[in-house]
Amino acid sequence: MIELVAFLFFSILSVGLFSVSVFSTNILYAMSSLAGGMIFISGLFFLLGAEFLGVVQILVYVGAVVVLYSFSMMFFDANKLVKENKKGSKTIYTLAVFSALLLFVMVLAPVTTELSAELPIIEGAGNSDYLGKVVFTKYLIVFEISALMLLVAMIAGIVLVHKDMDKKGDAI
Repeated sequence: MIELVAFLFFSILSVGLFSVSVFSTNILYAMSSLAGGMIFISGLFFLLGAEFLGVVQILVYVGAVVVLYSFSMMFFDANKLVKENKKGSKTIYTLAVFSALLLFVMVLAPVTTELSAELPIIEGAGNSDYLGKVVFTKYLIVFEISALMLLVAMIAGIVLVHKDMDKKGDAI
């Protein structure tokens, strides 16, 4: 039951933060929500038992978003005043407190100490060999979908930059 609650928690928050990232007009808000969404995606990897992929998700992707964040602070005017709508602040605070309490309960929930190997243990195989076997057998679909999403994001970024270059007349 706790896995279902944790899955719903991480998936709803990651989709919510990614939607804030897509629909936000402020670049700093978009980058902050993108970093938060990546952290909640790593929580999904931790739920699946892929701790290494969860840590890599945090280190690589959140690190890349932080680099993008710093570049966006350099290139865009971060000092300009933003008129914020504070109409729903009570709802946001209530949801934040509820999320924190739910996360606290999930961390303190009793965990079974019974461990069982899902894949057979290979004698003489190193950690990276076993990781490769798990990634390319059990998590192959997730691995391929994430690679496809990165390819689409790269192509979309190239297309957007190319459109901006055509508008400015900088294209060759």
